Amino acid sequence: MTLEQRIMGDLKEAMKQKDQAALRSIRAVKAAILLQKTDGSGKELDEGGEIKLIQKLVKQRQDSLDIYTKQNREDLAVVEREEIEVLKRYLPEQLDEASLRPIIEGIIAEMGASGMQDMGRVMGTASQKLAGKADGKTISGIVRAILSA
Repeated sequence: MTLEQRIMGDLKEAMKQKDQAALRSIRAVKAAILLQKTDGSGKELDEGGEIKLIQKLVKQRQDSLDIYTKQNREDLAVVEREEIEVLKRYLPEQLDEASLRPIIEGIIAEMGASGMQDMGRVMGTASQKLAGKADGKTISGIVRAILSA
């Protein structure tokens, strides 16, 4: 089942349940898929592309959430948190730092990276291998900690 098919089924269910947070989030995903399909590139949306699309939507909401929290706008922050929770249902299980560290250490050892000058190469490989399983900010923090130690 593609993401688009899953979204359509979930949209119907959210309408029946009158779940406003789910409706907002699912409609945003549906709109993003439609934009992707009609952008003129002619590329089909594969599973990796679907994950990137959802991650982009989560990141947008996370950025908004950070701004609303800093400005003490809890009413708007609640909306963003709800939407993030709904969007995370469409992402694969995210790895925590304890699970990521050994994987990243393996990548660093495999590449023979020795210091911060190798950060770019390591990040490129780690981001490819861990696509959809962890966000870039977490990966970057772990890579930086290991290479600078």
